[in-house]
Amino acid sequence: MDKHALVQELNADLSRELMAIAQYLTYAARVTGPYRPELSKFFLAEVAGETAHAEYLANKVVALGGEPATAAAPVPPARSNREMLERVLDAEREAVRQYTRRIAQAEEAGEKGLAIQLENILADETQHVEETERILRDWKV
Repeated sequence: MDKHALVQELNADLSRELMAIAQYLTYAARVTGPYRPELSKFFLAEVAGETAHAEYLANKVVALGGEPATAAAPVPPARSNREMLERVLDAEREAVRQYTRRIAQAEEAGEKGLAIQLENILADETQHVEETERILRDWKV
């Protein structure tokens, strides 16, 4: 994979990270019911990590000679707390798929440092998937 194509893929990742930031902030504000305090804290706790991912990606895009994306992918709508968690889980699973691909692409492009950083991001995203799956595991409503 050439660097131009890699920049395009990293910008798609950046747009998804920007979406994740907006998603977590929006869902934290919209969550309702008896679990509101816990779910709001859960959503807000993820914002810092997603922001760090976005910051790294933006800087890497510039380092590779590109212009970082500024538009977030659309935040999926959700009407209930469960739907919010399901949409978060969908987004995190997609991030795991994309970063797994991106690691191979970075290695193919000779960007070993990028591949290592993406492995760290992949580990974060995998942890997000597992934690969200645990919250949803016995969700009755």
